[in-house]
Amino acid sequence: MTRNPRLLPWLGPAGQRSYLVTDNGGQSHLSRLADEMEEVQLQAGDILLSHAADILKDENVKPWELRYLSARLYEALRDALRVAESRGNRLREPGDGDGEPDDDLAPTDGTAT
Repeated sequence: MTRNPRLLPWLGPAGQRSYLVTDNGGQSHLSRLADEMEEVQLQAGDILLSHAADILKDENVKPWELRYLSARLYEALRDALRVAESRGNRLREPGDGDGEPDDDLAPTDGTAT
């Protein structure tokens, strides 16, 4: 079973955070669905940023357009932060006892430890 529950990219029915605990290394149907949802959320945020750049260049933009843009940017940032938190929580901890050396902790100057 996974050590840490996975924060899912969507909220539960009452608006609370939802977590997934699985025993098959993140390969369940729900894990794959969460992966796909994260990608959609990040792509939507990227598209929204491009749209925001265009709107902000327009000197004749209406106040309601800016409010709408702000609301969508808020949602995209919230989603991106949830994805980042979820992915950060799933990173392998240094010295997690898997018997493999931690490549990210190896010296980069060619010296041995």
